[in-house]
Amino acid sequence: MLKRTNAQGFSLIELLIVVAIIGIIAAIAIPNLLASRRAANEGSAQQSLRTMSSAETTYRSTAGNGSYGPIDSLVSQNLIDSSLGSGTKSGYKFTSGAADPAASTTEFTIGATPVTPSGITATGTRDFCINESGVLNANSTASGTVPTDCTATGFAPVGN
Repeated sequence: MLKRTNAQGFSLIELLIVVAIIGIIAAIAIPNLLASRRAANEGSAQQSLRTMSSAETTYRSTAGNGSYGPIDSLVSQNLIDSSLGSGTKSGYKFTSGAADPAASTTEFTIGATPVTPSGITATGTRDFCINESGVLNANSTASGTVPTDCTATGFAPVGN
């Protein structure tokens, strides 16, 4: 005599409902995750510029003999790390290398721009720059080119 077993499991409809629910949750969560990543990249860029400004001031007081120096000199003096000195960090491009950010012995400008300034994979939405005044400035529109002038149109102090 054959014995019937009652097999238990999920029906196709139940599985499709679960997949649909997971899809809805992902559609809500992913844009927020990308926005959080952009905000984190911008915060990192701002702090990196403050670090570089402090390094320029230290360099001027010590190894620079009263003059600001190029980014390579800040790295060689161990005032900034080599990853920041390389010109790219946390989705932003920075003033880097032997390019001298100093306009003169008493002035410098260091800038940052997002590596990818637009689209869903944007690493940031604003350009930043800082100069010898120590005031961090932002331009609400990312250009994709590292800024060289904090007084250009569109730049305003951050936090004001």
